[in-house]
Amino acid sequence: MKAEEFDAIFDAGKGDITPYLDLTRATRPGREVRRVNVDFPVWMIASLDAEAARLGITRQAVIKTWIGERLDRGTG
Repeated sequence: MKAEEFDAIFDAGKGDITPYLDLTRATRPGREVRRVNVDFPVWMIASLDAEAARLGITRQAVIKTWIGERLDRGTG
């Protein structure tokens, strides 16, 4: 299928376009993951674990959420 045909189907809202996509190669730009190691004092880990338990999420999710919020505010 040519790009123009695909665009026309999408723009017209005529049905499902997913059969025309190769989802095995789909990525979200800027969402690549890269592992980092950070050392925290024991008291911070205890506080993070308490907050994670309160929210019902993992420690990693708390850290990512808090850092993401701070970066979204543009202060850091």
